[in-house]
Amino acid sequence: MLRLGQKYQHLVHGAGCGCVNPVLQQASQRLEAFSRRGFLAGLGTSAIAAASPKSVFAQTARPVSRTLLRQVRLFDGRSNALRSGVQVLVENDKIASIDTTGSAPPADASVIDCKDRVMMPGMIDAHWHTIFAAVPLNVIMNGDPGIVFAASTAEAQRTLMRGFTTVRDMGGPVFSFKQAIDSGIIPGPRIFPSGAMITTSGGHADLRMPFEIPRDGDKLSLSERMGAAAIVDDIGGLQRRVREQLLQGASQVKLVGGGGVSSPRSPLDMTSFSEDEIRAAVDVARDWNTYVTVHAYAPRTVQRALSAGVACVEHAHLMDEDSAKIFADKGVWLSTQPFLTMEDAASQTGPGAERAQQIFVGTPRIYDYAKKYGIKTAWGSDVLFSAALTPRQNVMLTHLTRWYSNADVLRAATSVNADMLTLSNLRTPYDGKLGVIEKGAFADLLVLNGNPLDDIRLMEDPGKNLAVIMKDGKIHKNSL
Repeated sequence: MLRLGQKYQHLVHGAGCGCVNPVLQQASQRLEAFSRRGFLAGLGTSAIAAASPKSVFAQTARPVSRTLLRQVRLFDGRSNALRSGVQVLVENDKIASIDTTGSAPPADASVIDCKDRVMMPGMIDAHWHTIFAAVPLNVIMNGDPGIVFAASTAEAQRTLMRGFTTVRDMGGPVFSFKQAIDSGIIPGPRIFPSGAMITTSGGHADLRMPFEIPRDGDKLSLSERMGAAAIVDDIGGLQRRVREQLLQGASQVKLVGGGGVSSPRSPLDMTSFSEDEIRAAVDVARDWNTYVTVHAYAPRTVQRALSAGVACVEHAHLMDEDSAKIFADKGVWLSTQPFLTMEDAASQTGPGAERAQQIFVGTPRIYDYAKKYGIKTAWGSDVLFSAALTPRQNVMLTHLTRWYSNADVLRAATSVNADMLTLSNLRTPYDGKLGVIEKGAFADLLVLNGNPLDDIRLMEDPGKNLAVIMKDGKIHKNSL
């Protein structure tokens, strides 16, 4: 019962469940401490157990908090142009009103005069790795949870300060980390978690050490014990691993359908899961009212995923025109990244650097296909394994100007990505609209020193050009 109580924390939208009782938490943590994976989960849940009783009562009895941001020029996430003379009233974590009449603020409201600066929604990265973005691969493989989570905690705050208020996490032991952010223990973006990357033996997420091959019965590898990967080679095992991620709170499930750039032993051209296997995972996710997305590069890998009924495909940089037509015909989302040069993949060496060159060649082609066939396209950065590289998250966004207008680029990182996130359906972790500034939407807001519709490169220097960063109605930066 104690373990069930702990798991159910992942299935609620807030901290309102009785299972956050500190006595139950402490007992559950003692049971979990017998495994490395339990220890990783405990890093987040132990802190939450200490903080949750206070936050529960605060949520049920706290007074309404109001902030009025006045005199803004508004990019609402969907329009082509700015609206001038706007003021936005925030109540707690939601937008209460958008006013163009200049009416007086509520008596109890804090007022921020934006002095005709541009306001836009907080940005969304559709392909991010919260735990792995800033941690070198050799450190991750060493398996020391202390340094991994310390680095990831620092990077989560930096991600938020770059203007990204929401990320879709595409693989990693992030469930408890998400809870810590949602509970206010550490600052960071909202997280739509996938949990462990599910792969076959030899697939992109199979990072076992040589001494871990062959598998010793049911003994899990280090990456599996950490919750980073799940290695399966039969339909029954695959269904079980999908259900385990959903049980822990996954908003979507990620299958690794082929090879990758950063895994030295899995070439880009390989294909792993069969169509029947992918279809079995899709069926489980559908039963849970959410979806499967598949990591795929090669045309055969992409088309196999599309034939199996997935709702989204990640990457697809090597796909051909026939694949693009299938995307359009089936209405499947393409979640891809505009990798252009080694500056975008500087953490890659050896085979990874060689494969990155193939990606650079494919990038212009997939965006041309996306425009030609009207493919629903989400933007992500997929920055990995380098704290020095993560600031390029913003630069990866401005790369899109090679194919899209400045307004299109801003929409890609706001309302378009938000539309893609609705694929999570009933498994969404957050009850409210994202990526837009309208009444009732989450109060995730950015105020800029300059107009990105005129100069999108402003987004590349968030330290200088983001004057206000608000997430959930809370101010994380205000330089006005």
